[in-house]
Amino acid sequence: MRQSIPHDRTRRALLRVAGCGALAAVLPGALRATEPERKSVGTSRLILLGTAGGPTPKPNRSAPAQAIIVNGTAYLIDCGNGVGRQMVKANITFSSLRTIFITHQHSDHNADYGNVLLLGWETNLHTRVDTYGPPPLMRMTQLFLELNDVDIRTRTVDEGRPPFADLIHPHEIMGPGVVMHDDNVTVTAALVQHPPIVPAFAYRFDCPDRSIVISGDTRPSENLIALAKGADVLVHEVMYVPAIDKLIATEPDATRLKQHMLAAHTTTEEVGRVAAAAGVKTLVLSHFVPGGYPFVADEVWFDAVRPHFDGQLIVGHDLQEL
Repeated sequence: MRQSIPHDRTRRALLRVAGCGALAAVLPGALRATEPERKSVGTSRLILLGTAGGPTPKPNRSAPAQAIIVNGTAYLIDCGNGVGRQMVKANITFSSLRTIFITHQHSDHNADYGNVLLLGWETNLHTRVDTYGPPPLMRMTQLFLELNDVDIRTRTVDEGRPPFADLIHPHEIMGPGVVMHDDNVTVTAALVQHPPIVPAFAYRFDCPDRSIVISGDTRPSENLIALAKGADVLVHEVMYVPAIDKLIATEPDATRLKQHMLAAHTTTEEVGRVAAAAGVKTLVLSHFVPGGYPFVADEVWFDAVRPHFDGQLIVGHDLQEL
């Protein structure tokens, strides 16, 4: 169902005064999803574990990660710093984790790839996890096992845990197409453009009840539009250009960083056009650039995208369930 909210002074006053929590009750579905209903068998849950963009830790948003849960099975997309703690805060048990997908090899998306598996194993993860992503995923997995060999061997003997290496099964993706299929989902990858990182992927999850697309990091992409065609939900990265100069002023090589951002990311205007071209029902903004400093209010993100997309528009937040 498509929704819009009135562009008048009343709405803007509510946005300024009420704050996100109170606003959700006043304008359900506009900036944040309403409280999730009780889920039936086959119904998918999408949880935004981290919505910041960039490698530096932020005080108000966690590093990029999403979870899709179907029939009690968790599929994790990206593993930014702190994703294990975000899973605990979202009440996602490690024992439910079966698959991890990495969109591309940037540290804000893969920093805790190994850590979330190790910490899960040290909690209650004792079943096989298949991991998918671009090279050098297999080498990364092997090096992580070597790096943590002392801890792994000690806990295996001292705590009676199953062999850790036997739980992890990495699969490297080189190009587009169906990545995996099980009783809950079919996952399809598309190549996107995030220079200089090659390859970089977006993923589409066709679940029993709906389709969910995760953009990963990308500039406007025709491949992504094709992948997301008719999808129920598109979670897409977003950059607010007016705040970029203030952000990069804190960096030693501001000119080069700005060139990268403009070449490799999607602006508020562009993300609205991408979602409209794909004909998605709901657009969820995430991987915010800037995601910490300078602060950009929810209504600014919303108002910058709304003129270009008339479907349901949600400004994402950490631990939000959709």
